[in-house]
Amino acid sequence: MRIGLIAGNGRFPFLALEGARRLGHEVTIVAIREETSPALETAAAGDPPADLHWISLGQLGKCIAILRDAGVTRAVMAGQVKHTKLFGIIPDVTALKVLRRLDTKNTDALITAVADMLADHGIDLENSTAFLQPLLARSGVLTGRAPTEDERADLEFGYRMADAIAGLDLGQTIVVKDRAVVAVEAMEGTDAVIARAGQLAGPGTRVVKVAKPAQDMRFDVPVVGVPTLNAMRDAGATVLSVDAGRTLVLDGETFYTRADAHGLTVVGRERPQADGG
Repeated sequence: MRIGLIAGNGRFPFLALEGARRLGHEVTIVAIREETSPALETAAAGDPPADLHWISLGQLGKCIAILRDAGVTRAVMAGQVKHTKLFGIIPDVTALKVLRRLDTKNTDALITAVADMLADHGIDLENSTAFLQPLLARSGVLTGRAPTEDERADLEFGYRMADAIAGLDLGQTIVVKDRAVVAVEAMEGTDAVIARAGQLAGPGTRVVKVAKPAQDMRFDVPVVGVPTLNAMRDAGATVLSVDAGRTLVLDGETFYTRADAHGLTVVGRERPQADGG
């Protein structure tokens, strides 16, 4: 089957392409000029080669036309589009129709409307981790060092705050220290909020990254990687908690060995299925 891959920034699109190829799918890639790494051209030329087309933010009609011309009926979104860049887009007619449907322009509302528009044209948007199940975080302590009692208390405090904020679609990461919220993610992204927390509170912060209470796994899935660990090391953070089964760990086992090398603890929080997602 031919799969459509709508590619944003980071390594996620590369991994999704590899996973689709492993499962024997042909792939048509629609890459966003303002976000996607040019190196995806080289990856697309691999074996078997994938068709790659470049569009600009706001060219939703062109995206749909490319996928339909390729015979695509199933697609995945892989890779972030920085929220701040959405302010400067020039929408085409199709994107304008999507924007006019919205009462609010938060992430969930916007991408859900895009998914609905794709479906209107016969293209079903699938779980973005469909080809990457082995990279989803497991539950429990995922590194050599378990959290201390003080770190666990900070995490338990942080879960209540992070879940509430994620439920409002404001961000998915908070940083806490001594049962106080130091920094909350908005549009700047995980690594930036970790750095800001280090500047505000110094060493000893703990990072809590959560899925939304009713996380739609088709898009905006929480993602961590080695750069997250590097940001923690630089900021003096000691523990990272992610939601098991709902967080993509881009670097696989390398992520955990690197965490051990930095003396960092990573925990996968188990959440009940009734909680959504």
